[in-house]
Amino acid sequence: MGTEETKAVVEGALNNIESAKVIGAAIAMGFGAIGPGIGIGLLTAKALEAIGRNPETASKVQTVMILGIAFAEAIAIYALVIALIVLFG
Repeated sequence: MGTEETKAVVEGALNNIESAKVIGAAIAMGFGAIGPGIGIGLLTAKALEAIGRNPETASKVQTVMILGIAFAEAIAIYALVIALIVLFG
């Protein structure tokens, strides 16, 4: 095997590693966003249902809902951090 062939093989292997990193980051972010997305949707639906049944408690329910949404978004941010570590680490 000549030097040029060896360089081509090494470059191909490096491209495969970079491709795997990008795919891994995309999968991590995708799966990491599914859970919070579903959770926020369910949380909002139940909060609106609770407010509809008992409008006097709207401020308390809204406060708890916003807190829950913030916690769910934190999970998505953790997924983003893991994806960035996979991509650039």
